[in-house]
Amino acid sequence: MPRNVTAHLFYSLNGVSESPNLFQFDAFGQEEGERMGAALAPVTEVVIGRKLWEEWRAYWNSEAGAADGFGDFINPIRKHVLSSTLGDDLDWHSTRVTGDPVDHVNELKQGEGGDISVVGGIETVRSLFLGGAVDVLTLTMHPAIAGEGRRLFDDSVPLTRLDLVDSGASPLGNVFLSYRLKAN
Repeated sequence: MPRNVTAHLFYSLNGVSESPNLFQFDAFGQEEGERMGAALAPVTEVVIGRKLWEEWRAYWNSEAGAADGFGDFINPIRKHVLSSTLGDDLDWHSTRVTGDPVDHVNELKQGEGGDISVVGGIETVRSLFLGGAVDVLTLTMHPAIAGEGRRLFDDSVPLTRLDLVDSGASPLGNVFLSYRLKAN
């Protein structure tokens, strides 16, 4: 049975998903934490772009990051890094992905293990979702207009139809929206 591949990004009302720490403020509470925990519980491997891998490796692999609850998840997990510039000898339980990322994720889906999470960055999530490798994309929309910043779906993305597979809202005003590509 194929493994599930999911992605989850934080989003502003105007569609910005870059640097959510700049607009998330006090909009991450108990329900948000419980949803994230439930989504990550079956995950045994992650796919991550090079830039985010470098940022996260520097922080989560540090003493401060290791003391954070997310560090318990991200530090020991197997990471598949999408990069054409990093060498093959990666640390932090990481392997560099060579070849087509969509093909790589589709091969992972057929292997043994739990679910796979595409944790970012923006281009990585976009290309794998639009390429059909991500089964479900969840967006947590925060009650904020972020102003400037990169959007997950910018003007380069053609008309793409989606099916809503789950939704909800939290007492803090966040809206949780989970989508999959609409079947033709």
